[in-house]
Formats: sequence, structure tokens, C-alpha cells
Amino acid sequence: MFKAIVSAATLRDALDSVSVLVDECKIRLNEESLSIRAVDPANVGMVDLTLDAAAFESYEADGGVIGVNLSRLEEVAGMAGSGDLIHLTLDEETRKLNIRIDGLSYTLALIDPDSIRQEPDIPDLDLAADIVLEGTHLDRGIKAADMVSDHIRLRVDAAEETFHIEAEGDTDDVDLSLPPADLISIEAGAADSLFSLDYLKDMNKAIPTDAEVTVELGEEFPVKLHYQIAEGMGTITYMLAPRIQSD
Repeated sequence: MFKAIVSAATLRDALDSVSVLVDECKIRLNEESLSIRAVDPANVGMVDLTLDAAAFESYEADGGVIGVNLSRLEEVAGMAGSGDLIHLTLDEETRKLNIRIDGLSYTLALIDPDSIRQEPDIPDLDLAADIVLEGTHLDRGIKAADMVSDHIRLRVDAAEETFHIEAEGDTDDVDLSLPPADLISIEAGAADSLFSLDYLKDMNKAIPTDAEVTVELGEEFPVKLHYQIAEGMGTITYMLAPRIQSD
């Protein structure tokens, strides 16, 4: 059983955070939250989304699992205005999702959850550095890095308590240096890792520029990015595997 009413803006923010990595996913309809966990086909990027029941205008679920085509669901949600409410009802017999938006009715065929890639385990990593910054700074650093390279280096200068977003190209280099005054907070530690810029660019598309983004970083370890949506009632975590730097 699943019946819910949610704002179009909240649903789109949630779907966008997942669709940057995968085309289809399992949605767990827990009693107190909706959750999605998925990994891209190359096993490089992961996403973990939890949207609390409080983020919905109304929410009823009994713990089922459905499989969805994200691009199709996003197209339907995209037909709603930002202030519209989207009504979602699962038809248990037909295994279809009935969607209503201000007079528009749409019946979405679901995917067998067993045919969708298994959900990943996101490891609990003990990472040395913890940086909290505005999404606009992260966006600026990623865009600058994209001008010179297809890789991006995230680094913390522990002595200076400064976070660096860097890229080295064949001829040009970029370094966005963010001292404590430009950060919301920093717990400095030894941290220096190289990542695929394409993946970070995709993740960055979903992160609002006004969001507070927490970056957990280590030495040649995966990076974790956390941010919230729906006024703090939704939490999204990305994890991206590093490119190991050769000496």
C-alpha cells in the first residue's frame, strides 16, 4: 500500500539527485520514509536518498518496494508547476503507479524490482577531513576545473585549514582555495584525492547552489558529499570512488 501527496519541487529535487547516476532504481516505501539507494553501472558513484514522511503533505506506506524508470517519472513530474501538488497512488493489482497533477491523470508502468541492479552497501568510512561549504563554492570549483581537465583534485591543507579544489591540464591549471572564512566549518586532516570530473559534474547538477554541502575526504579514499532538501526533511549522500594517483 502506498498513497502520498508531495510538492512538485520536493519530488523533482529527490528524483534529480538519483537520475544523475542511474536510469532506473528501486524505491523503498517504508512506513516513515521513502528511500532510494543506487550505484552507477561502472560502480564508481553511489547515491543514498531518504525522504521523511514529514516532507510529504500526506504519506501512507507499508514497507513495499517498487521499481521505476526515473526518466519517465521525471517527465511526468516535470509537467507540474513548482507550486503544484502531485498525488501518488500504487495500484496493488496492476502494479502501476497512478499520478494526478491538477486534473491530469497518468498511469506509470512499474519495473519488476528484482530485474533492477542490487542496491549497494555504502561503507562507513573514517575520513580524516570534514568540510562544510556552500553549494555555490563547490559549483564554482567544479566549473573552473572543467575548463582545464577531466579530473579534479580535492585536498585539505591541514596546517592552513584550507580546502582546495584543483585541476591540472596539459597547459593550464586551476586552484580554488577556500580558507576558513569562506567555509561554514572545517575539521582539517590529511586529505588529498583525485576524482573523475564527469561524475562530480553530474552530482553537482542536483546539488542546489544555496545548499550546505558536507564533504568527507581522506587520502586516496572515496569522497562523501551530503546535503539536504525539503527544508531538512530529505537527506542525500553521494559517494565517489577515487582515481588512484601513481607516483
